[in-house]
Amino acid sequence: MLRFFKLNFLLLYIFLICTSCLKQAALKSFKDNKPNAPYDAIIVPGFPFEDSVWHDVMKIRVYWSHYLYEKGYAKNIIYSGSAVYSPYVESEIMKAYGVALGIPVKNIYTESMAKHSTENLYYSYQLAKNHGFKKIALATDPYQNMMLKGFARKNELDVDFIPIVFDTLKHIDKINPPIDPKIAYVENFVALPEKVGFFERLKGTLGYKIDPTLYNPVEDAANTLRQGTGK
Repeated sequence: MLRFFKLNFLLLYIFLICTSCLKQAALKSFKDNKPNAPYDAIIVPGFPFEDSVWHDVMKIRVYWSHYLYEKGYAKNIIYSGSAVYSPYVESEIMKAYGVALGIPVKNIYTESMAKHSTENLYYSYQLAKNHGFKKIALATDPYQNMMLKGFARKNELDVDFIPIVFDTLKHIDKINPPIDPKIAYVENFVALPEKVGFFERLKGTLGYKIDPTLYNPVEDAANTLRQGTGK
């Protein structure tokens, strides 16, 4: 029993150390890239929305995007995410919350094809380039920020990283504005785990399932981009 408690204590200690390191790294990344603002667009990856309740992860990502817009660090927001694990298009749900918080609808873009975090970044980056945005940054939580840095380097994506600074975010009052989730509901939805196996999903997570033609600049991307009124 004593060995069990010692192991748990050690694991907790390691977790706290790692969390602290991630927060410090996020703060440094934000400070290092802050002078490059304002960004033409920031990319905000999605998170599943279920039972008409936005998860804390989605909430902090949307609130951080709102903060960056309000403070003039970002001119436009690209919310990214398909309906992956629940029948709601994540990017459209985040857009609804962003508008409810006060971000002008004309400054919000949605990318609705991504099923994995690597695709969130890759597809949104290509979409941003299609619209002539030059200065682009990823704005997400420290953990996802760390995971996607290597992917960005490997794929030569010219993107900065301005991750969530929790010490800043904790001083912001966070309400739960009402939205109509039906606008993002997908009929006859089938969750990703029911369509593909674990190893195929892992390939997607690692960025091996990306379709480079989805946001090809020479093609019309109107069918996958919804801006403003969603048209």
